[in-house]
Amino acid sequence: QVQLVESGGGSVQAGGSLRLSCVASGYLINSRFCMGWLRQAPGKERERVATFYTRGTTTDIADSVKGRFTISLDYAKNTLHLQMNSLKPEDTAIYYCAYSGGVDWCSAGHRFSFYGQGTQVTVSS
Repeated sequence: QVQLVESGGGSVQAGGSLRLSCVASGYLINSRFCMGWLRQAPGKERERVATFYTRGTTTDIADSVKGRFTISLDYAKNTLHLQMNSLKPEDTAIYYCAYSGGVDWCSAGHRFSFYGQGTQVTVSS
């Protein structure tokens, strides 16, 4: 089992910034995994906004947030971060951290093995 605990959500005005963190614990496969940040707004499907892959130690950012969001991983602390800048009202959603071990790349349709409980991000205009 893997536990994921997100933090850092809150309410900000448009143009502001937030930094989300996700601490992973449990049975982690540190050599091969992918982790991601997904979000779900009311009435909308869940959308993956950022992914970290061990293959090439690469990251991927969705077009909807490219240039504004950055994903990073602190290996020593098993913590995944999402830096969100220039926030817009349409970024309002519950943000979830997700993890899959034993793989070093996750396709766009990948279903992660574990999800956190989510953290609310609200951006007002």
